[in-house]
Amino acid sequence: MFGLDITIVAIFALAALSTAGLAYGVLFSRIEAEKKTESRFRRVQSAETDQNKAKAARDRMQELSKRRKSVQESLKDLEKKQQEQTRRIATTLKAKLMQAGLSITPAKFYVFSAIFGLFAFVLTLVAGAGLLISLGVAFIMGAGLPRWLVGFLVKRRMNKFLEEFPNSLDVMVRSIKSGLPLTDALRLIAAEGQEPVKTEFRKVVESQQVGLSVPEACARMFTNIPLQEVNFFSIVIAIQSQAGGNLSEALGNLSRVLRERRKMRAKVNALSMEAKASAAIIGALPFIVAFLVYLTSPDYIMILFQDPRGHLILGISGFWMSIGILVMRNMINFDI
Repeated sequence: MFGLDITIVAIFALAALSTAGLAYGVLFSRIEAEKKTESRFRRVQSAETDQNKAKAARDRMQELSKRRKSVQESLKDLEKKQQEQTRRIATTLKAKLMQAGLSITPAKFYVFSAIFGLFAFVLTLVAGAGLLISLGVAFIMGAGLPRWLVGFLVKRRMNKFLEEFPNSLDVMVRSIKSGLPLTDALRLIAAEGQEPVKTEFRKVVESQQVGLSVPEACARMFTNIPLQEVNFFSIVIAIQSQAGGNLSEALGNLSRVLRERRKMRAKVNALSMEAKASAAIIGALPFIVAFLVYLTSPDYIMILFQDPRGHLILGISGFWMSIGILVMRNMINFDI
């Protein structure tokens, strides 16, 4: 009985196996066709996906290219406008007085210069100098010295601005990251910044209050502070307002660039200090020698000032000295 059951089970198993083999043999071609169809469908779907990705990538590149061209055109327009503005205001006395932080008008400046020149003329004439020498001293003291003093004040104020400007940009970056809008960040610098940055940002805020936009108000700062760093700042604000982007990151990068420029400028000044000292000694040596000769042998040196031929020699010597000083100045000054 037990052996019979095993035989029946074996027969059923062989029958099932034979049926499965027969079904597989019949359906093999159909299964392979379905596999090939599915594989082909997957390849087509993958190709369509790749095409869509490629198309999306091309669209992104075209959009980036358009945006880059727009930014470049905006930069060119801003640079052209600022160059025209710089050429228009660079030589005006009013702009120089504003850059120096002086509140006097050009008319008052000319009056003070004339009074100072007249005082120097009278003092030199009373001291016993000749009329021509007195006129020369009056011209130098009335026309040259006041303008030199204004230039000195402008340079000193620009240096102070450069020292404080990166710190103010860092404050703006932290303010914007904390959620404040750009206008509030500008007001914060105008209220709590250090001079002269505080005064210039206050002018920017006041320009906004009279109707100017933020980029226009920042661009006007270049009139009072004609520095490349201010030009960079106004360009960043203008580009951000036109094309968008992360303003805090842009200002942070600008602050870092300004600090690196300042370090490079200090390094160049340190490396060129020896050449500047040599140029100063060479330029001052003829005057020092003439003064010492005057102290030891005044009759020997005074012939240069009393004889017409001495005047000619002094004029030619002064001309060549001026050329030498200008050449040495151009050799030791570097633009960064």
